[in-house]
Amino acid sequence: MGIVINQSIKNTIITYIGFVIGAANALFMYPHFLGEKFYGLTGYILSSANVIFPLMAFGVHNTLVKFFSEYKSEKEKTQFLSFVLALPLLAIIPIAIIGTVFYDGIAQFLSTKNDIVHDYVWQIPIIGLCMGYFEIFYAWVKVHLQSVFGNFIKEIGLRVLISIFLFAVYFGVLSVEQFITATMLVYLLSTIIMLFYANKVKAISFDFKFPHNSKAILIYSSFIILSGSVANMLLDIDKTMLNQYVKIENIAYYSVAIFIATVIAVPSRAMHQITYPITAKLMTEGKHDELNDLYKKTSITLQIVGGLVLVGILVNIDEVYTLLPKNYRGGISVVFLIGLSKYFDLVLGNNNAIIFNSKYYRAVLFLGLFLAFFAITLNKIFIPIYGINGAAIATLISITLYSLAKLLFVVIRMKLFPFTLKNIYALLIGLLCFFGFYYWDFPFHPILNIILKSILVTILYVGLVYKANLSGDINSVIKNVLGKVKLL
Repeated sequence: MGIVINQSIKNTIITYIGFVIGAANALFMYPHFLGEKFYGLTGYILSSANVIFPLMAFGVHNTLVKFFSEYKSEKEKTQFLSFVLALPLLAIIPIAIIGTVFYDGIAQFLSTKNDIVHDYVWQIPIIGLCMGYFEIFYAWVKVHLQSVFGNFIKEIGLRVLISIFLFAVYFGVLSVEQFITATMLVYLLSTIIMLFYANKVKAISFDFKFPHNSKAILIYSSFIILSGSVANMLLDIDKTMLNQYVKIENIAYYSVAIFIATVIAVPSRAMHQITYPITAKLMTEGKHDELNDLYKKTSITLQIVGGLVLVGILVNIDEVYTLLPKNYRGGISVVFLIGLSKYFDLVLGNNNAIIFNSKYYRAVLFLGLFLAFFAITLNKIFIPIYGINGAAIATLISITLYSLAKLLFVVIRMKLFPFTLKNIYALLIGLLCFFGFYYWDFPFHPILNIILKSILVTILYVGLVYKANLSGDINSVIKNVLGKVKLL
């Protein structure tokens, strides 16, 4: 776990710095500089692009990680990379043709409720394409165990550029309409930068002879497209569907709440950058016991770290919303609902990496397709009745069922189990800290209140986790930190 902890810590720091920048964007600059309508439009475009990006990437970013360790010679690796870089064209070309021919009809349908969407629909597939190839080049550096720079570009670089363009809107250099197009260019630039870095880590060369297992690669990619699309759909279909039922301003309110809740998933995103290729390697080598040990370690580590973040958010959520425009304050319930779904997903550790690199990925795919249909149905039922809260309810139910199904599949079919009694202790510590601080407010300014309460929650939570010795890795990190500040 040495390299896992090392790069996970770096990635976690980078990702949280990115979220601080993102918080400034999402909670202050977007609402005040763009306004509700264009903030909602931005959220809709990016969410829709995220839904289709697995298709645009043809699942290659997962395929590259799964099969890379099977090749020994540089020639085989070159043939493999050339093949997977070309695979997305199987999806991109038909999408480009269909999109060009039927653009007016598609744009008209998507703008039925909100006319403002019509003129920007063309940007959705372009951003989706950029997201797709960014992840492909990122996967290339991850298989070489170099995940930090890509994470920096993804979490910090993108948000810094967005901040710059938001300030450009504020100072009148850009119009809000031009900002939408500038956002698309930011994603294009990040993809180009990732391409150059991937080439620097390991030179990208081409050999267009098909690899010996090209059929297996094609089959796996085809299934992973759908699997990745299901996962992304469960995450972002709510915002996409809100556009069809409510005014686009509601997507802005929902986006703020989702952003706050998504902070909980940062530890998972950071750790998975490095555990994914390690999981693939262990499975290829058939090291079941080591894989089971990694599964348990990622579960308790992510539960502890994510639990602290969740408690910190929930006990401060009322104060956070007092800092936002009044119209946004209806999203507090959304934060609770989505936060719970994110927490449950965290507790599953590297569950996704295990499934996507196993021989059972096809069976789980069909289950995912059923749950995606279920999510769409739930959104259709709940959004017209409860608005953004309805979307959150649908998302909570869908993601929880999907996560539970994947857990049971890994436990039953692969004889891997992520939980120990330590997971229960971690849950009890989280509940204790939540109920101990949620109803307790200082009579100060909200920002000072948030700072003080967060410090106290952190001290109590971390202290209890350390005394209970729930994670050797986390205790080692705590000892190192305390040692450096001469407290231990």
